[in-house]
Amino acid sequence: MVRRHNRLLVAFHVVSDALLGLSAFIVAYALRFHTGLIPITKGVPPLRQYVNVLPFIVVLVPVAFQLQGLYRLRRGRSRVDDFFAVFVGSILAVVFGIVATLYVQTYFATNAAKEQGVFEVSQLVWGIFLALNVTLTYASRELVREVFERRWRAGIGLKRILIAGSGELGRLVADKILEHRELGYQIVGFVDDRAPGDHLGYRGLPLLGTIDDAPEISARESIDHLYVALPPEQHVRMLELIDSTSREMLDVKVVPDLLQVIALRARLEDLDGIPVININDVPLQGFNSVVKRAIDIAISSAALLVLALPFCLIAALVKLTSRGPVFYRQERMGLDGKPFMIHKFRSMREDAERESGPVFASHDDPRRTPLGRLLRRTNIDELPQFWNVLKAEMSIVGPRPERPLFVKQFKDRIPQYMLRHKVKAGITGWAQVNGWRGNTSIEKRIEYDLYYIENWSVRLDLKIMWLTVLNGFFQKHAY
Repeated sequence: MVRRHNRLLVAFHVVSDALLGLSAFIVAYALRFHTGLIPITKGVPPLRQYVNVLPFIVVLVPVAFQLQGLYRLRRGRSRVDDFFAVFVGSILAVVFGIVATLYVQTYFATNAAKEQGVFEVSQLVWGIFLALNVTLTYASRELVREVFERRWRAGIGLKRILIAGSGELGRLVADKILEHRELGYQIVGFVDDRAPGDHLGYRGLPLLGTIDDAPEISARESIDHLYVALPPEQHVRMLELIDSTSREMLDVKVVPDLLQVIALRARLEDLDGIPVININDVPLQGFNSVVKRAIDIAISSAALLVLALPFCLIAALVKLTSRGPVFYRQERMGLDGKPFMIHKFRSMREDAERESGPVFASHDDPRRTPLGRLLRRTNIDELPQFWNVLKAEMSIVGPRPERPLFVKQFKDRIPQYMLRHKVKAGITGWAQVNGWRGNTSIEKRIEYDLYYIENWSVRLDLKIMWLTVLNGFFQKHAY
């Protein structure tokens, strides 16, 4: 029943995406040529010319969305994830549409059709279509989300959860699920071997039995998802549990121990027939690194051009309000642990570290200049790092670079710390947009940094850039 429901929902999304794409394309044509909002210089093309392109739209929009994973239904997908999936998918649909129409126009259309331009589409129409398609498609998904969340709040259609393990990890899983009731999950209880006399469970959730009882409990309680949250020393019991529940209609999810959360994605490799697991594999290699570098060059070049005049003004203010150079250069550790010199607008006194030595900035830091307080609070002092990006020393998005002295302190204290240097450091990052910046928990920052490295994609980079624009000014820990 659940799988049939999911298939119907996917079919609904595919059909609605295609229909909304058609509507957006026709409305884009009307807005461009029949409203008078945009001047017409080359005449009005007939509607039939644009109707010829509709079959491409019907196919290419769902294909582009499929490539962005929009039809892989997940209750945990956030609204921001949905928006960027729709946004990038719509861009892909436009690119595919332009390529497809040019290809057909060039190789398959008759000479008469070529002369009449029956597959030509105005660039403005494509631009308006992009904006409309993102708006309409995202709005439709938000409407569907709202309908389901209302059902879940009413107790309809909830996924029933059983957690194997009532220790620290199992309780953390329970906390996260209870904090996000909008996902439509209902925890039925725990199973665990180590507390047979504890019938109170945790946060009012009962301990229903032992791990051996999990298959029977799952069938009796109509469990949909089994979360296995057992500590490493119960590895054998975990394997037995997975084997016993594999005979039931259960979706089994294994939650790694907290010490493993910050490990990078493992990948199976072949060594002349011998399977080898690479536990530190990263997706940002090969063609992906070329794509990321191209984005970095485009954005940093544009930023330096646009900000040239503001840079001159800020430089003059820095020079006039305090003694010392305009720019501050400091050694940081980057890709593969190689040092480089980072550039910032100077926001502290010239002799700021003469007495204290290298230390983290703190709230009401007395070393800051009056102008420096504003520059650091608004993150404007970081803008010269676009030059580091253009020089390929940094990226727009990535883990924030740390000073070598602090790296030496952290690498022996924090597991997996040095893995953050498998990618270029960034002006902004996943940890920063989630509030973990400055003098905050190093462990949490590393966890978020390594999540970014493991799950890198162009869409994730765009999401982080957007969140940086939204949250970048006056962040809580910017001082």
